[in-house]
Amino acid sequence: MAADTAAGSGTGRLYSQLVGPLLARDDGADAEQLSQFTLAALAQASLRRDWPGVSGVLAGLAAELQWRDPRLEQTLFGCRFANPVGLAAGFDKNAVAAGIWHCFGFGFAELGTVTWQAQPGNPRPRLFRLAAERAALNRMGFNNAGAEAVRRTLERQRLAPPGQRPAVLGINLGKSKITPLELAPDDYASSLELLAPLADYAVINVSSPNTPGLRDLQEESLLRRLVERLRRLSGCPPLLVKIAPDLEDDAIDAIARLAYEEGLAGVIAVNTSLDRLGLEQRRLAQTGRSLAEEAGGLSGRPLRPRALEVLRRLRAAAGPALPLIGVGGIDSPEAAWERIGAGASLLQLYTGWIYEGPQLVPRILEGLSTQLHRHGLAHLGAAVGLGLPWR
Repeated sequence: MAADTAAGSGTGRLYSQLVGPLLARDDGADAEQLSQFTLAALAQASLRRDWPGVSGVLAGLAAELQWRDPRLEQTLFGCRFANPVGLAAGFDKNAVAAGIWHCFGFGFAELGTVTWQAQPGNPRPRLFRLAAERAALNRMGFNNAGAEAVRRTLERQRLAPPGQRPAVLGINLGKSKITPLELAPDDYASSLELLAPLADYAVINVSSPNTPGLRDLQEESLLRRLVERLRRLSGCPPLLVKIAPDLEDDAIDAIARLAYEEGLAGVIAVNTSLDRLGLEQRRLAQTGRSLAEEAGGLSGRPLRPRALEVLRRLRAAAGPALPLIGVGGIDSPEAAWERIGAGASLLQLYTGWIYEGPQLVPRILEGLSTQLHRHGLAHLGAAVGLGLPWR
């Protein structure tokens, strides 16, 4: 167990006092600039994590935010996860803080999305807060430095080899915007071939709504061709696919079938949504336009019901053996336990983590430990898919 659950920790209080007011308004500090400022600081900390002053700060952070319970440990697709809570792709796009995510309590972190070609992404503004709804709208467009630069960034951080790290590191891969859809398999393969030696697992992102045509790759025949191309690579790590929340039931069933037939290591459900989830008339402070008029994917608390629904459908179609990662609208221990009950073995946070702060990770882990105790379960895997109530 952790020495401090961080619910009332110094880090939690500091975040609430300094960052909380900035997140309480739609028109507060620019969301993208705030993220960039944070990542710049984390990048320096990761590069210098062995320096005496920096290592002391990180050790203090870990003491507050890590929650250790052997019942939460799992080995899935050849990776040992110290706990089931991970950082979702989209925050550390260029892998600049890969060496320190475990200090924030995460059992794993997904880096990226990384594309073969460096690309600036869509025009700004492209990231918007919906503070009252604890949600966000983004149309970033896979802005990243490209696979070559990400490889150099990871190498500069002198990480332990895959399988020997304090937190599992996945790399999320997308299609370069300039690459035609018919050449997508080679585009993904170029990135994976370069980054595979540095990844514990890799994710095929075919579900972002912000790259034109990308979601077409979720169609069964196109996805099968893409998966087969990647699995032929020498040294291909465990391969997962990330799906959209906007898929019809038959498409979800087809992906579950494909996962088994092609030997995928797992499925991540879900990405951001093009559905406005009842917020069609909600206006963005920065543009004055309604969500119905704006491009981009919706994330955060409004996505929770649909993400849960897709996960349940996927679990029913896939059966109990395929590992599933639940993401979308998880911002409390109760939401995390609900997702475990629906069939997720692992969880990912992003929007909820931003709003709730670093203390969300140990709060969730403590909550999961408590539920295992109250239900008399020896390990987390025993709760997956059972739909047990919150007690």
